Amino acid sequence: MKLVVVSAGLSVPSSTRLLADRLAAAVDRKAGPAVDIQVVELRELAVEIAHNFTNGFPGRKLADALDAVTRADGLIVVTPVFSASYSGLFKSFFDVLEKDALAGKPVLVAATGGSARHSLVLEHAMRPLFAYLRAVVVPTAVYAASEDWGAEGLAERIERAAGELTVLMSGLSGLSAQRPPVPKPLAGGFEVVPFEQQLNALRS
Repeated sequence: MKLVVVSAGLSVPSSTRLLADRLAAAVDRKAGPAVDIQVVELRELAVEIAHNFTNGFPGRKLADALDAVTRADGLIVVTPVFSASYSGLFKSFFDVLEKDALAGKPVLVAATGGSARHSLVLEHAMRPLFAYLRAVVVPTAVYAASEDWGAEGLAERIERAAGELTVLMSGLSGLSAQRPPVPKPLAGGFEVVPFEQQLNALRS
């Protein structure tokens, strides 16, 4: 399974990247060696994203990042809160992504901010954005305010959200592996579908 982590943090070090790393580590613990993790730092792609808007072509690094997101089995996306919503850099990256790239893809949404009052950004901004992109957003979203670091509750939310993402990724990966082969047409245009396969189709 391929997990891609998209972090829109701007500073170094960044609480947004810290939250992204903790979420990825939780998925890694649950999925074990079955998951391959790649991190996309949007801060490093800001210029190429801007150029993509003006000339319509992604630079090499941006193209690699877009390809990684498109091919991923699951995503963790984390943004700092700016003006009570996701950052412009975060939104711009998903604006240049192909419109069907996230269809059916499991996504864990998370955000960081200075105050717990901005936690509704998860439900009022991020979840609708990825629902519009037809992604499958995990039930538990994770918000970390300044006072949450080291406090009770954040670790539990991280573990719960990571577990939900791992289950979705594993399920979709399993469905792809178990999908029955397409029957080959015989002479005359007829197909022979094994009886057991027909029964399984009726049960599902």
